[in-house]
Amino acid sequence: MEAQADKSGWLAVTDCQPASAPRDRLAQFGQTAECRIIRDTFALLGDKWSLLIVRILAEGTFRFGELHRIVVGISQRMLTLTLRNLERDGLVRRTIYPEVPPRVEYELTPLGRTLIEPVSALSSWALAHSEEIKHHRASAIGAAGDDPDTSSQGD
Repeated sequence: MEAQADKSGWLAVTDCQPASAPRDRLAQFGQTAECRIIRDTFALLGDKWSLLIVRILAEGTFRFGELHRIVVGISQRMLTLTLRNLERDGLVRRTIYPEVPPRVEYELTPLGRTLIEPVSALSSWALAHSEEIKHHRASAIGAAGDDPDTSSQGD
């Protein structure tokens, strides 16, 4: 699978790259087996918690309770489901130690470790641009008149 940028600036995998204009490219995007693989992978990692958990596990091995304390706002059920999905796809290794009570630890597999660089880059991008994104969100809310801080002031 070869990635290349065409003259319109699109970075495309060779089999996903239609030969004509960008609108035609969008009409055909997702039609090939390689594009479906990309879409499925983005679906796995594009949920609310997976990339955050991968980023945390990049720092080492953690027990379930530690992860639950670190990932503020995640329910035990969602943490369990996310870890199961990452384990199912070979990104996370779950190790159970035969102790009483049993000790379970989670760590990235060698495949999961290949995500550290792109996830770290995305994390850096998010931190570098968070203020700009907040500004744009605030502008959009103000323009739409949906600012929750001002909508109830006249009541």
